[in-house]
Amino acid sequence: MKPSTPRTPTVSQLRAFAAVAEHRHFRDAAAAIGTSQSALSGAVAALEESLGAQLVERTTRKVVITPLGERIAGHSRRVLSALHALTEEAEAARRPFTGPLHLGVIPTVAPYLLPTVLRLVRGTYPDLELHVHEERTPSLLNGLADGRLDLLLLALPAGGPLPVAEIPLFDEDFVLVVPPEHELSGRVDVPRDVLLDLDVLLLEEGHCLRDQALEICREAGAEQAGGSTRAAGLATLVQLVAGGLGCTLLPATALDVETGRTDRLAAVRFAQPAPGRRIGLAHRPGSARTGEYGRFAAALREALRGLPVRLAAPPAAPPAVPKGPTGTGDPATARPS
Repeated sequence: MKPSTPRTPTVSQLRAFAAVAEHRHFRDAAAAIGTSQSALSGAVAALEESLGAQLVERTTRKVVITPLGERIAGHSRRVLSALHALTEEAEAARRPFTGPLHLGVIPTVAPYLLPTVLRLVRGTYPDLELHVHEERTPSLLNGLADGRLDLLLLALPAGGPLPVAEIPLFDEDFVLVVPPEHELSGRVDVPRDVLLDLDVLLLEEGHCLRDQALEICREAGAEQAGGSTRAAGLATLVQLVAGGLGCTLLPATALDVETGRTDRLAAVRFAQPAPGRRIGLAHRPGSARTGEYGRFAAALREALRGLPVRLAAPPAAPPAVPKGPTGTGDPATARPS
């Protein structure tokens, strides 16, 4: 074969040669990639001409790959694999909620909503590669900003130094949890100002639920709450209450899970409108998956109907663009009425 300046191979040439290197037989290789034997042989010959080197020794009985051909076969497989990954990425962008998704969830939501989220993903989005990260709000917002996370499930408004796009899911009440012998045990209409006379136990700093509970106490007129006792999670808080160290505030979605572990707890409901929190999704503004996140939020709202929450109304659709006189939809050409 005459030496020549190598030319860039085509994808079809690489695919044909990779098949020959795998099957060591032109007929079997042609069948594997769905082409004719003559077309396959021509593609391999064209690849050899492009590279200016012999890759295959052809005999009447078998195909022998040259040492250079073995190395080129490895490169060919890697190129074809990368091309496959590229097309998969593009396909994932066209199909709703496929490929990897890194979901950040706050600790006071994760144990109570993740079962619903996971059922929804398994049943409706089987091609979604979900990765769950349970972290406190500041860490989640940083992860969203630097691209480590794609979507957050947390209390709204999210706050943080950078703007985020928010999609409300639901509102839920806070419930006061006390020991069963407490005088408020079982009440369903207590005013918020009862918090003035109670030792309200709180989560440690960094939890948004702590900040929400403190704000509720301040609105009730209690400037101090929690004393020196702190807990890292709601499960510890309710055990402290069961042990007689005070009372605490639980979101309604956590009530059954956290109080079902012991008979030393009782729920107290506030008079309406009760204090509460809003839970929703957050993502980077202008994300290419904004439409997917909106559809996922709508599906998640439906899946949450059995929980003790008030579902948020879906975001309003953007206003229609006024059409111009020729129906182009260009607002610059629209005439005032």
